[in-house]
Amino acid sequence: MKPNPIYYSPQHFEFADSVRKFVQKELLPYVNEWEEAETFPKELYKKAADIGLLGLGFDENYGGIAGTDAFHVLLSSIELAKTGSGGLCASLLSHSIGAPPINHFASPEIKESVLTQILAGEKISALAITEPSGGSDVAALKTSAVRDGDDYILNGEKTFITSGIRADYYTVAVRTDPDAKGPNGISMILVDAHSQGITKSKLDKMGWWASDTAHLHFDNVRVPAKNLLGAENMGFLVIMNNFNMERFFLAASSYGFALTCYEEALEWAKERKTFGKRLVDHQVVRHKLVDMATRLTTTLALLEDTAYRLGKPELQGNELIAQICMLKNVATQTMQFCADAAVQTLGGMGFMRGTKSERIYRDVKVNMIGGGAEEIMKDLASRQLGY
Repeated sequence: MKPNPIYYSPQHFEFADSVRKFVQKELLPYVNEWEEAETFPKELYKKAADIGLLGLGFDENYGGIAGTDAFHVLLSSIELAKTGSGGLCASLLSHSIGAPPINHFASPEIKESVLTQILAGEKISALAITEPSGGSDVAALKTSAVRDGDDYILNGEKTFITSGIRADYYTVAVRTDPDAKGPNGISMILVDAHSQGITKSKLDKMGWWASDTAHLHFDNVRVPAKNLLGAENMGFLVIMNNFNMERFFLAASSYGFALTCYEEALEWAKERKTFGKRLVDHQVVRHKLVDMATRLTTTLALLEDTAYRLGKPELQGNELIAQICMLKNVATQTMQFCADAAVQTLGGMGFMRGTKSERIYRDVKVNMIGGGAEEIMKDLASRQLGY
């Protein structure tokens, strides 16, 4: 499964090579240890920033990398997935969903003071939208922000927040008009995660062990009104603007993890011997590997087509949103299939902690649910397509 060269420039592959070296030197030797410890060093953010990994898609005036596009995201996601640690990748890149609203909607003053620190790896950003009672139903959120002079006062809860414990800044969805219904009356606001009145609780998970995931409680948290991201009561547009790239990133990562499972299974099948011959010499195993390769090939084709469309304003609109929804479902289903097939191919070894396929198998469901569950994606796609 090789990238189609018609889509890429030499700069794309040069960047992918720098990420590959970063993964080999800074991540792979330690990832098992970090998984078991359920954390990783904060210094890693600065190292990731130094190779440009944190600046993809952000304004170069505040530390972003000029000329980057969805293909850079795709290639870097594939390389990072070779760690086999979804939690590590999710927390290390939590700014990729937490910081875009700052990049697109904050004042220049906020960008200069906050975004520059995040993209330099000095501060950590997290997105706080999901609530205990809401899940994928963003329009049902209850966390409130009431204007009080030059501040807003926040009350409510958020849950399943990636980097929720260690984050320095939260990009929070709040309801600023209590009388508005559904998506109306919602705003986005930047919150200093160290503010008085915020309680953080660590959540234990099936997978993503190396990821810091938290439940947040806001109790009369005072936030400067200048931290509003976009216009008051127009936050739903900010949220929707953020979802396209979040879902593309999840799809790209899912493909990368599926590919990692395939490569581990293929290597094992070439070395492991049963009944006097290698696993790969058994037809049933070869067919399993081909089934994995088939799904990977089709997923990569859809990823590359979507990445191309994301770079063409004239190709964006309802159909692209629908395609991204379908892409996320296809990619996560490919990850699920390949993780299962890889563990089956590895046999007892696939059930052992420390193999990449075992970790990825545990991580599958969070990719299928996060950023919008399969059922939500299908329903959204149908509405975008007009039926």
